[in-house]
Amino acid sequence: MPLKVGRGAAAPPFLVMDVIAAANARAAVLPAGAFPDGLGILRMEVGQPGTGAPRGAAEAVVAALEAGAPMGYTEAFGLRSLRERISTHYAERYSAAVPAERIAVTVGASGAFPLAFLAAFDPGDAVAMAAPYYPPYVNILTALGMRPQILPCDASTRWQPTLAMLEALDPRPAGLILASPCNPAGTMLPAEEFIAIARWCEAEAVRLVSDEIYHGLTYGTVEERTAAAHPSSAVVVNSFSKYFSMTGWRIGWLVLPEDLVRPVECLAQNLFINAPHVAQVAAEAAFACRPELEANLARYRRNRDALLVGLPAAGLDRLSPADGAFYLWADVGHLTNDSPDFCRRLLAEAGIAATPGVDFDAERGGRFLRLSYCGPEAAMAAAPARITRFLQR
Repeated sequence: MPLKVGRGAAAPPFLVMDVIAAANARAAVLPAGAFPDGLGILRMEVGQPGTGAPRGAAEAVVAALEAGAPMGYTEAFGLRSLRERISTHYAERYSAAVPAERIAVTVGASGAFPLAFLAAFDPGDAVAMAAPYYPPYVNILTALGMRPQILPCDASTRWQPTLAMLEALDPRPAGLILASPCNPAGTMLPAEEFIAIARWCEAEAVRLVSDEIYHGLTYGTVEERTAAAHPSSAVVVNSFSKYFSMTGWRIGWLVLPEDLVRPVECLAQNLFINAPHVAQVAAEAAFACRPELEANLARYRRNRDALLVGLPAAGLDRLSPADGAFYLWADVGHLTNDSPDFCRRLLAEAGIAATPGVDFDAERGGRFLRLSYCGPEAAMAAAPARITRFLQR
């Protein structure tokens, strides 16, 4: 008799991770001089800064280890000093009063989402989100027995949900996930629309989960807004992975409304105990590394600006507005309706790793690609010429 396998085991893959593996394998056998530009595989598939943790963060860890810091358990919500520094960050950046008591340090944003979902929702609850979406939203909710409710968005809404979409929902969902800037499109909600949706959620008893992990990576086209600045029932998710360039350190945070503070703390105690102590030391120090982090942002901006000119000239002329993050959502429906196959050929023939759109929109993603532009400037500059040659074959 076969053993039972839980329904959570049916979670689909996060395809970008498979693309990373395929790109690594291709790079391992790539002969020298394979491409006229002299570069190897151009990594445009993964949302990971090409830089490591800022120097000051690494130095803080070295100093702590050399001083013999034991790096043992912290409180479930993290080091008090880090939580206070995050609180100060909200005051400095957003003029928002967020007490440290409402801040939970987590094992990255990836560890924050299950805590938030488990505390705020029950199995069977519907949680709405725009499509395209970050795939783990759907996969985590589904594994927890909740129901993702997809709101198909398009270029006319800048790939973001609208108040009219939400008002049309009957019955109301238990929650709404909002991402501004969003992954994969890099678009943001204008301030007035963000505020209107936050107020609608509060009035309609819909729990807002605001994914703000790309805050700091914005380019001035749309004002950055945080749900933490509006007294509400909202949950804010953020991370040190993107702006702070600390993906592998697995360190993030939640800003919680009062009614979820103790429930999330109890869940964190049981599921994770605490975020890695050493990563918390690095994270606190990272706040003092603004010049280095702003230099990273300036490089992303240069990459973004070059690709917004170069890609249309190469034949990819249907691109999302690049308000923030480091992604372009490219409509390639004039070239293919099979984005996984297109990405396989793009990697094999042009040496460009890109993520197929089906990762982010199961229904319509066959005609889309996500292109990340956080890599080295030379690699991003080479991409349009490679794509031109690829499309001309």
